[in-house]
Amino acid sequence: MRNLILTAMLAMASLFGMAAQADDYTAGKEYVELSSPVPVSQPGKIEVVELFWYGCPHCYAFEPTIVPWSEKLPADVHFVRLPALFGGIWNVHGQMFLTLESMGVEHDVHNAVFEAIHKEHKKLATPEEMADFLAGKGVDKEKFLSTYNSFAIKGQMEKAKKLAMAYQVTGVPTMVVNGKYRFDIGSAGGPEETLKLADYLIEKERAAAQHAESPCLLLGRCALFLDQVVGQLEGFL
Repeated sequence: MRNLILTAMLAMASLFGMAAQADDYTAGKEYVELSSPVPVSQPGKIEVVELFWYGCPHCYAFEPTIVPWSEKLPADVHFVRLPALFGGIWNVHGQMFLTLESMGVEHDVHNAVFEAIHKEHKKLATPEEMADFLAGKGVDKEKFLSTYNSFAIKGQMEKAKKLAMAYQVTGVPTMVVNGKYRFDIGSAGGPEETLKLADYLIEKERAAAQHAESPCLLLGRCALFLDQVVGQLEGFL
C-alpha cells in the first residue's frame, strides 16, 4: 500500500509538472536567446531593458501598459529604459532622454514628451526647442542645455549605441531580460503578452540563480518529503 500511494503521488506530481511546462515559451519563437550574453548594469539583480524611441507610435501606445508593470517589479529586478539610437532624430531624442534621466526628472516629464510628439505634433528636433518645451514642465532650461551638451551625456550615448548593437536590436519597442533574452510586441503577440513573457523570463532567471542544489539532491529531498507525507497518510488508512 505504501509503495502504491507513493507511486501515485509521484505520478500526479509529474502530470502537474507537464501541465506547467505546456505554458512555457520557446526560444526562437516568442523570444531570441542571444548567443553572447550582455553584462547587466547591476550584478546580483535581474535586469529588464526596454529599448524605445520617443517618436515611435508603438512605444507611445505601450506606455500605459509597461509603466504600471515596471513600478510593481520586485526588489530583485532592475528595470532600465534605453533609447534606441539609429541616427538622425532618433539620436536627438535619445540624447534628450539621457539628459532628463541624468537630471532625475519625474516620469510625468517623460510622458509629457511623448504627448508633445504624438498628440501636439511637436518635433522637438533641437536642444533649444526641447529646452523651451521642458521649461514649461518645470525643467530648468539652462541646466538642461548644459547637461545635454556635456561629455557625460556623450559618453552615455556611446554606451547606449554599443548596448543596442550587442542586443542586436533592429526595431522598437524591444525588451531584453538579463542580457540574454530579446523579444518584442510582435514576437510575444501583443503588449500584455509581452509583459507575461517578461515575467516568465524573469522567473526563469530567478530560478536559475536560486538553483544551488543539484537536480539529484533536489529530487532526493522531494522523494523524502513525499515518503514522510505517505507515512502520515497511512496512519489514517
